[in-house]
Amino acid sequence: MTEPGGPSRLGNRVWITRAEPGAARTAARLSALGYDPVVAPLLEIRALPQPEPDLSDVAALIFTSRNAVAAFSVLSGARDRPVLTVGDATAQAARTAGFVDVRSASGDLQALAQLIAADPPPPVHGGLILHPAAREPAGDLAALLGPLISMRILPVYEAVETGADAPDAFDAALIHSPRAARALIALACTGLDARLAVAISPAAAAPLTAAGFREIRIAATPDEDALIAALGKAPPRV
Repeated sequence: MTEPGGPSRLGNRVWITRAEPGAARTAARLSALGYDPVVAPLLEIRALPQPEPDLSDVAALIFTSRNAVAAFSVLSGARDRPVLTVGDATAQAARTAGFVDVRSASGDLQALAQLIAADPPPPVHGGLILHPAAREPAGDLAALLGPLISMRILPVYEAVETGADAPDAFDAALIHSPRAARALIALACTGLDARLAVAISPAAAAPLTAAGFREIRIAATPDEDALIAALGKAPPRV
């Protein structure tokens, strides 16, 4: 696996494996940069049915994805709790949803845990942090926070495999999560020795080592800006 700046790709057809609506946003960005995006999501986001959450003992909310913001915002109209997010895109989604007091760790789960530890929520409402999240979270935030921070996880969505086949023609694949990487491995694709994979994090890249890609690149930071930067410039059209 390599960091950004490795050998150039073979062509400009990029398979976008992430779920909608994020896939459409990524496709628009790639098109503007001169790529030919191929949207074939390996995952689908489904909201989980939940009663309106009781926030009486909740001092703050944690969001680690836009999907969690969207799902929680349907379940609850409360927007008065402080919000902490893992990254800037999630923070913007929270502001768009109506939350006013929003702070971003601008990084990964480790950065978010450090932000919370440096400035824990006030003891109002019991000092509990509520973490609306996926049914299968990508990381263990509770372990990073340790026993001094009280956190409760509320599953509000799940990512399920679409069962879609790999595109017939693509030169590179963008991998936004470990779950998407595992779904790709399950397809047992052939011909990957002539193709590039670009992963958003080391965790998302790890399952890909068994796939036989010609090259695996890892984004410098776990966000889409860095993911696209790792992809490099689109080759000239011929």
